Amino acid sequence: MDAREADRLIAAAVPPGPGTWADLGAGDGTFTRALAVRLGPGARIYAVDRDARALKALKRDLASLDADIRTVEADLSHTFALPGVTPATLDGLLLANTLHFLPVTAAALAWLASWLRPGGTAVIIEYDQRSKSRWVPYPVPADDLPSLFADAALTAPQIVARMDSAFGGEMYVAVGRRR
Repeated sequence: MDAREADRLIAAAVPPGPGTWADLGAGDGTFTRALAVRLGPGARIYAVDRDARALKALKRDLASLDADIRTVEADLSHTFALPGVTPATLDGLLLANTLHFLPVTAAALAWLASWLRPGGTAVIIEYDQRSKSRWVPYPVPADDLPSLFADAALTAPQIVARMDSAFGGEMYVAVGRRR
């Protein structure tokens, strides 16, 4: 998937305009770039990943993006800090193909969602109809979202997009807001 495809996928989930967002599990930045396009000038995006090499690849491209993008090396399965950010202040967070790597999905989502301000947007992109595998060790079926979102103090999830996955099943985009 490239940044244009990622932008089309998140278009219905991410409101345009500046804000402070975190791309959690950013990898080399496909969705970080899409967020930068969606949010436009004045946006600040924290690209968080545990893979230093992937973040280094993203850093090489930062000059071409019209947003303030800050990379943070952190493992999402442990608590971490976003430099200059306090909990309950982010406008949005994006977890694209990330939750399925976290063994305690409900607790992880609740902790990550605590970074959102009231009314802040949580966007989850995951595989549906996908069996457990090495690449998706902890599947997050769309049917599990209502309880996951409720436990994370998010409004009921709305699935705003779906697309076939090249890896089997389909991907969905779910949105909730911090209560």
